[in-house]
Amino acid sequence: MPVQTSNGRIIDNFPKECPYCHNLIKPVFLSSHEINRQSMEAIMICPNDDCSRAFIAYYTIYLNNKDTTFTGRTSIGTLVSKSFSESIKVISPQFVIIYNQAYASEQQGLFEICGVGYRKALEFLIKDYTISKNEEAKEKIEKAPLAEVIKKYVDDSKIKSVATRAVWLGNDETHYLRKWEGRDLQDLKRLIDLTVHWIEMETLTLEFEKEMPEK
Repeated sequence: MPVQTSNGRIIDNFPKECPYCHNLIKPVFLSSHEINRQSMEAIMICPNDDCSRAFIAYYTIYLNNKDTTFTGRTSIGTLVSKSFSESIKVISPQFVIIYNQAYASEQQGLFEICGVGYRKALEFLIKDYTISKNEEAKEKIEKAPLAEVIKKYVDDSKIKSVATRAVWLGNDETHYLRKWEGRDLQDLKRLIDLTVHWIEMETLTLEFEKEMPEK
């Protein structure tokens, strides 16, 4: 249901997730404060009994009427981490650490630097993965450019395909000019997710083949 502020502004779109408990919610409107003629902050309360935390939702004011629109931003609550399978943690524990540091910066709106972190996480994942399969080439892999490592040491076609494209977009996050216009941070994250997925699938397949050999 729409609510009206003390200044007569209409709020009919609300945050759908609590920034503290991260559950889907229909927040309770408490009060609002207009920063200027174009911006407004609204204090909301999470309705979940186990949370009940207050937070700020940010709104844009339409100049010629009393309507407002939710910007999609709220005050920062608790940061969440991305979970990874045990196989990925074993292959590259540093990847998990770096990825979640990049994810933390993204949740805080630091979009100009989190992409660099995701690119670094990808490098650790691929190099740790290829070293685990090519121990004798450890020093060469550590020193080689990531694109060269993928080309020379990644055999699985699916991993090679998505990891290569993840490097392309990751490099865009570190360079002055972007090469891949129309692609963004979310595309990079999806490609990293796919890389993780296919590494997991290969690892699981090899485990079952080892534990259940053909007779």
